[in-house]
Amino acid sequence: MLVVETTVATLSAPTIPLGDEPPELRCGIQLSGGARVVTRRVRLGPMETLYDHAFACMEATVHGLAGLVPSPRLVETKQGPAYRYEQQSEAQAIVQKLARLASTLRAARLLLDHGFVQEAATLERVLDEISEDIWYIVGGLTSPTDRHKVFLSAFFEEEFDADTALASTQKRKMVPRRKIRAYIARLISDLPDSVTNPYEAAEASRTVNKTQSGYVHGASPQIIEMYDGDPPKFHMDGMTGTVVEQEHRNQFWNYVYRSIMVFALAAAQFGEAAGDEEIRKYANKFARTKPGGS
Repeated sequence: MLVVETTVATLSAPTIPLGDEPPELRCGIQLSGGARVVTRRVRLGPMETLYDHAFACMEATVHGLAGLVPSPRLVETKQGPAYRYEQQSEAQAIVQKLARLASTLRAARLLLDHGFVQEAATLERVLDEISEDIWYIVGGLTSPTDRHKVFLSAFFEEEFDADTALASTQKRKMVPRRKIRAYIARLISDLPDSVTNPYEAAEASRTVNKTQSGYVHGASPQIIEMYDGDPPKFHMDGMTGTVVEQEHRNQFWNYVYRSIMVFALAAAQFGEAAGDEEIRKYANKFARTKPGGS
């Protein structure tokens, strides 16, 4: 578990119309010192309202956890003044990764709302890797390896070590993605009551990643999904109303749910004040909203 500074804070999230039905979902984060729990309730539907609520809860959690670590300071870099975390701790890395996770979810949803399913799928690849990074950092708190030091160092490393990009000799030393996935697979297999085979888990992760890579790099099997309709044609202004769009919308629900679970995992590292139990309860209720049931 992380050792973090305790900061009194009061969090807030956008007000969401609840309608006349009794609210069903809630999320919260409790900071020490008498700060209130952030609570927003919403009915189990419609789906877009649920997403609004989930994203608001994620953002409130990020703000709360950010208040538990030393804040970034404005410093001089080779590219001019910029905010940086001076301590470069695991906790600060987790906060930043969570912020990017929440932001990328919103961006993917915007693309889906306009029918750009291919482009949303490329961001889902980003979501996969951010989630893996958080798992990896969290795992390193209790089962560290030399690669964890390399990972953290590379994460905080400046992009350039010279006054201009062309003059820079900086080469970020990255931990191979396959190593990160293999570590996470072993980590999950060691959890109590786990029935996961580390090799099968790593292969499953690799397969999903390979599929999403087709969207990122523009492979034919993925691009040809844009060819649809009567008569069929390439849809370059979005695929609203197509079967493919609905498939991607259903898949997006999984990314939101998995991200909520990642938030719970991360919050647990900050101690009882971070409200990870509230997030887990929220995730259990959110799970009931899965398209098509489960």
